[in-house]
Amino acid sequence: QEHVVESGGGLVQAGGSLILACTASGFTFDHYIVGWFRQAPGKEREGVSCFDINDYNTYYADSVKGRFSISRDIAKNTVFLQMNSLKPEDTAVYYCAADGRGFSAKDLCTEPESVDSWGQGTQVTVSS
Repeated sequence: QEHVVESGGGLVQAGGSLILACTASGFTFDHYIVGWFRQAPGKEREGVSCFDINDYNTYYADSVKGRFSISRDIAKNTVFLQMNSLKPEDTAVYYCAADGRGFSAKDLCTEPESVDSWGQGTQVTVSS
C-alpha cells in the first residue's frame, strides 16, 4: 500500500532547529509534488513548503521563508524539511503529502483541501 511516513518532530527551544523526514513507502517520489503542511490547535491546516520532484520548483509560505528549507534524498526516497530559527508559532502537527495529479508546488501548498492522502503527522513543539 502506498503511503508516506513522517519522522523527526520533537520539542525544541525558540531559535533552535529540527529536521523532518517524509519517506515514501510502496512507491517513489518520481513525478510527484511532495509537500509539508502543518496544523496548530484550533487552526486550519496550512501549506508550509512544497517541492516539485520533476523540475525542482519550490514553494514556501511567507511565514517560513528564509528559515525552512525543503530537499530530497533520492537514494533514501525521502524529502526533508530543515527548520531553523524556530519560533513558538511554528508549534503544530506537521504532515507530509505527495500528489501526482499535476498540481504545481504552489497550488498544492495553497490548497491543502486538495490533498487526498495524509501521513500520520509528527508533532513539533517550540518553547519560548
